[in-house]
Amino acid sequence: MDEKFILTVIEKFNSTNVTELELDDKNTRLVLRKERAPAPAASAALSGRETAEENSVRLGIAANTTAEASDGGEKIKSPIVATFYSAPGPDAPPFVKPGAKVKAGQTLCILEAMKMMNHLEAEFDCEITEVHASSGDLVEYGQALFTVKRK
Repeated sequence: MDEKFILTVIEKFNSTNVTELELDDKNTRLVLRKERAPAPAASAALSGRETAEENSVRLGIAANTTAEASDGGEKIKSPIVATFYSAPGPDAPPFVKPGAKVKAGQTLCILEAMKMMNHLEAEFDCEITEVHASSGDLVEYGQALFTVKRK
């Protein structure tokens, strides 16, 4: 799957009532899930980033978003061109930081593309050894975001 195809799928997914979609072409696995918006009282406390869209999309880490293991660990790479956010809001603590033990399904960061908040989730248990992007950075498709060691 190329970047343009993935962005088109995300855009189309957002415009439908479908709540979950999984695509797998043996090289790339893309998992999209919509979540309900928080209750009005809760959303007032959240940043503008999270209230900009009624739904968010979660991206599972796919096979092609992790590089081969090396001495330094595996690289988790961005599956899309997006703005990287390390935390759910400007005053919130980061989802992960070096030394953090992460469980499969845990959010690593938010990747904002086309006003969609895409939660990048760990596909396996691991330990974060390095974070390669800062909040607000524009990240490219295939750019290393995290170095991890599988647990």
